Amino acid sequence: MDFFVGNNTFDRGMHVRRSVLGDAHVDKANSKINDFNADFQSFITNYAWGEIWTRPGLSKHNKSLITLAMLIALNRPAEFKMHVKAAFNNGVSADEIKEVIMQSALYCGLPAANDAFHLALEVFSPLTPDGGI
Repeated sequence: MDFFVGNNTFDRGMHVRRSVLGDAHVDKANSKINDFNADFQSFITNYAWGEIWTRPGLSKHNKSLITLAMLIALNRPAEFKMHVKAAFNNGVSADEIKEVIMQSALYCGLPAANDAFHLALEVFSPLTPDGGI
C-alpha cells in the first residue's frame, strides 16, 4: 500500500508522485531543480504528494477525478493535461474523464468544459489506440 512506503513524508511523497505522474515526468521535474525552485519542489513532494495524496480517505482514482474537476474550474490547462495522463496511471478511463468534463460544463461553464475536451484529446491521442474516442 502506497501509504506506508518509505521512512518519511518525502520518501512516501516521492513514491506516490512517481506512481501517479510516472518516472519520466518526475525525473524531468527533478532535473530542473535549482537554487531558486528547490524549496518549492520539496514542498510539492512533502505536502502535496507525501501528506495529501497519501491520505487513506479516498482512492487515487477518486483523487484524480476530483483533481481534474478542480483544474477545469481553475482554468489550469498545463496541470489539467498532466493530471489527465496521471489519471490513466490511477485507472481512470477516458469515459470517466468525459463524465467529469460534462459535469464541469454545468458547474464551471461551457467554455471551461470545451477547453477541457480539447486538452484531454491532446493527451488521449498518444496514449490510446483510438485517441480516447
